[in-house]
Amino acid sequence: MRFASMRGAAGIVAVAGLIIVAGTLAWTQEPVAPLAHFHHVHLNSTDPKAAIDFYTAKFLAEKAKFAGVADAVLAADRWLLFTKVNTAPKAEVTSAIWHIGWGAENMQETYQKQVASGTTFQTEITDISDQGDGKGGNGRFFFAYVDGPDHALIELNTAANHSFGHLHLLSSDPIAASEWYVKEFGLTRRGGAPSRELRFRKGRQTAPAVSLMMDNVNVIIYPVGNAKAAFPEAWKGREELESTKDHTIDHVGFRVENLDAALARLRADGVRVTEEPKSILGGKVKYAFIEGPDRIRIEVIEDRTAKD
Repeated sequence: MRFASMRGAAGIVAVAGLIIVAGTLAWTQEPVAPLAHFHHVHLNSTDPKAAIDFYTAKFLAEKAKFAGVADAVLAADRWLLFTKVNTAPKAEVTSAIWHIGWGAENMQETYQKQVASGTTFQTEITDISDQGDGKGGNGRFFFAYVDGPDHALIELNTAANHSFGHLHLLSSDPIAASEWYVKEFGLTRRGGAPSRELRFRKGRQTAPAVSLMMDNVNVIIYPVGNAKAAFPEAWKGREELESTKDHTIDHVGFRVENLDAALARLRADGVRVTEEPKSILGGKVKYAFIEGPDRIRIEVIEDRTAKD
């Protein structure tokens, strides 16, 4: 509840959250605190230093120390964190995390600059303006996939700015997965209720799909059929998505205010905790791991060093 001043001329009186407006009673409510914030993407790398150099040279991002101790990348106030591994991590698109992405105001110009700087692309610049409206390529929307360190897939696409912009996921049921993220971590849905209509573009399934937002990060969920068509060799003899653990993009992290309370709520909802809570830096950072939809690995972190 909140207190407000008396404004007699307007016929409004508020006492301890009770508002009297022209003889009508109503209660005000404090804004509800978000369930979580988008905190980080965590990658496995055989050479974290080289990976950090790459991300900060190629994209709008800066070198920083996570919690003041770990070399990392800060991109649009969100972290890219790295774990050093001795053998190459899995790069095949066979888990729920497809890729991460940055925007570009002028995609054609950005692409040419990237090529000139020696960037390797898994997919060259492509006009997919027809995907949403069916009017054919008209230069409104371009994308390309960068072949990143340890073969991380990184999208560059037409956007209003050059910032770290999105996380693209895959799911056997994108709508159900989106409902889970909305309920358990408070992501918000873009647009109206998603349709279950099947849609395809050049033989690759593009719908049902859902677009969510959290802290200016767009979380997009596509049907797994897209990956099966795009990467048939990786999907030979495979039907279901595997855990993101040990992949180049290993997991994502959501920050909560109170880890114990968050885990209690998640457990009550039937969410599986895969790694029990641990703490570092004298308790300033606490974390645990859960399994989300389609076996995605999610770190739930209470980070007292963070700023919103």
